[in-house]
Amino acid sequence: MANNNNKDKCNVPHLRFPEFSGEWKKCTIGELAIKVGSGVTPRGGESVYKTDGHPFVRSQNVGLGHLILDDIAFIDEETHLHQKSTELKLEDVLLNITGASIGRSALVNEQVVGGNVNQHVCIIRTKENLISSFLCNFLLSNYGQRQIDSFQAGGNRQGLNFEQIKSIKIAIPSTKEQTKVSKLLQLIEERIATQNKIIEKLETLIKGLIDDIITLECGQLVAFETLYSKAGEGGTPTTSNTEFYDNGNIPFIKIDDLSNKYLSTNKDYITELGLKKSSAWLIPTHSIIYSNGATIGAISINKYPVCTKQGILGIVPNTNIDVEFLYYFMQSSYFQKEVERVVTEGTMKTAYLKDINHIKCPIPDLDRQKEISHLLSVLSLKEDVERQLLQKYQIQKQYLLSQMFI
Repeated sequence: MANNNNKDKCNVPHLRFPEFSGEWKKCTIGELAIKVGSGVTPRGGESVYKTDGHPFVRSQNVGLGHLILDDIAFIDEETHLHQKSTELKLEDVLLNITGASIGRSALVNEQVVGGNVNQHVCIIRTKENLISSFLCNFLLSNYGQRQIDSFQAGGNRQGLNFEQIKSIKIAIPSTKEQTKVSKLLQLIEERIATQNKIIEKLETLIKGLIDDIITLECGQLVAFETLYSKAGEGGTPTTSNTEFYDNGNIPFIKIDDLSNKYLSTNKDYITELGLKKSSAWLIPTHSIIYSNGATIGAISINKYPVCTKQGILGIVPNTNIDVEFLYYFMQSSYFQKEVERVVTEGTMKTAYLKDINHIKCPIPDLDRQKEISHLLSVLSLKEDVERQLLQKYQIQKQYLLSQMFI
């Protein structure tokens, strides 16, 4: 790789393979595409989808540079024939054009060749002078995303039309250079996919061990309310009052923060006044932070004092309860099933603390708790290391997307 310090003086990217030279040619997608169009959603709703037949790609199947096929739908031959004009070919570029996932793009692979798309997914079929994988990555780059965002003025993301897509400006080098750029990004994407599989296998292993160890025979049955010295939901200070938020220094935890075992960073803060004027309370270090509303079951151990919004419990364990053991116990299938039994249906599903309190929990003595948590923590540490590595690959890919296109 070579840095191009004269990028502003000529039409080339900041970062480029050293064996290539010459300016990139400015074009539009419309000039480089054979086809820009989408399909339609078959009538009949979910009932039209089958367990086999022709693959039917929806917006949820289009990821950031790859297809997500866990929940791919299928349509029968008759439905497929009604959409013959949108039949997918290998290396077609798919672009989401409506909804929250506008701008995601992926390439058609062999698993969906001969399938179709609905009206929320655009098919872009390129001419020979534009490598489809190069276009797919360009659409995910800062330059592609910026143009897509510009069509959604004022944050009103109502959708892209085909003329807008055709008008997107793209600069292209020779097909040989396009191929090399695409290959590099493909290798990183493959490494990200491998890293995700490593993490998934570790998650499965840890989950299996938790369920093998934590059963009704694990220890003496006691009520959940006997496991803690203090517990309760938080609360959200009035958002219209800036005095509750501006220059705040008290960590304010939301559901998105509960993504790892240890809560060591967060995005939002409130002031002392905001804490005083709301039902939020300061939860001491090494407590359980547990979501009992919205996404029930999200859980972390806080590494520093925090407060939470409503729908998130702070649980301060008793001295005879190891916080690490409690963390794993609350992730067990046994506990999760017991929580499901006490969930209250409403505008939002909620597992109230008053109901969780009565769950009977098999709890061993403190020494055994620590043995169990030590075993599981070793694997959790390995998972954390793998997640950090995944994040580095993702950052690397984003950096290249920002530097290798114009």
